[in-house]
Amino acid sequence: MRAADLIHEPCSIARPLSFLGDRWTLIVLRQAFMGTRRFEDFHAELGLSRSILADRLTVLVDVGILRREPYRDAIRTRDQYRLTEKGIDLYPVLRALAAWGDKYLAEDGPFVLYRHRSCGGASEVVHRCAACGEHLTARDVEFSPGPGMADAA
Repeated sequence: MRAADLIHEPCSIARPLSFLGDRWTLIVLRQAFMGTRRFEDFHAELGLSRSILADRLTVLVDVGILRREPYRDAIRTRDQYRLTEKGIDLYPVLRALAAWGDKYLAEDGPFVLYRHRSCGGASEVVHRCAACGEHLTARDVEFSPGPGMADAA
């Protein structure tokens, strides 16, 4: 099965992976969250080929995670890329991935510190029950079919 075919799977993890599963896509998103907006800045900061970068930005625009916004430089009008609400809603996903990487792959400590702008406190990723507020791990969660599964059958 190709990655693009995952969009048809009745799975809320597989479907986003159909367009987010490429390693460069998540790195482009990381840069967007860090404030990068212009193609040339993405290119300079990431060092990937222009064609791969253009492809990843196009995919993110096509699925509504980024939007193009025109801006004028000294010579001409160009596009910059801004996160949409759908894109901003991916922040906890990237933050959770970074927290996992900090725990298991950053022997000397985190590469980036995430701090609350208002008070300077450390940001943390928390998974909790919506009803009682208890912190959850994978062992605390059970799985059952959701309403979308009826449509997939």
